[in-house]
Amino acid sequence: MAIPLTILMVILAYLSGSLSSAVIISRLYKLPDPRLNGSGNPGATNVLRIGGTTPAILVLVCDILKGTIPVWCSYFLGLHPVSLGIIAIAACLGHIFPIFFEFKGGKGVATALGSLMPIGLDLTGMLLATWVCALLATGFSSLAAIIASIIAPVFTYFIKPQYTIPVAMLCLLIIIRHQPNIIRLIRKEEPKVWGKFKKKDQE
Repeated sequence: MAIPLTILMVILAYLSGSLSSAVIISRLYKLPDPRLNGSGNPGATNVLRIGGTTPAILVLVCDILKGTIPVWCSYFLGLHPVSLGIIAIAACLGHIFPIFFEFKGGKGVATALGSLMPIGLDLTGMLLATWVCALLATGFSSLAAIIASIIAPVFTYFIKPQYTIPVAMLCLLIIIRHQPNIIRLIRKEEPKVWGKFKKKDQE
């Protein structure tokens, strides 16, 4: 019973992740397509750059829920921690390679964060605080996400060690997805989150 149920939840998680919040909300707000403007990444940070705070917050909340809902449902269905990790990865893969949007998706950070919420709000809060602190210290959303991804398995080990391997699998996917950002960071070509707003103020 567990294997068919896991397969079903993996499919549902992928389909849930494939609903590109950034594209849908940008269309509702009549904003430019985030896949073709700004950084080209259909995520909350890029929507913030091209559309402002309100649509960006909506994108962030929706992206988090795409990960939370399927994993939380699977958690209450009593699936094994490794199965939950696979389901979380499926949700992130849906966000990264959305079947409904020509397989052109985002980085999966918010969806990954949402998928970790069933493990515990304490873990979620610690990771969110890590991301915010890293963002404020560096100005780079991508670097903040990478730092949080590296630290996440460590936090998980001390909170609920049975989920360490699934969380590490998920975080590895996020880090791999950020490979272009890592290259730009090394070359000092990565834009800061508020860089565009500073340019507007100077104009």
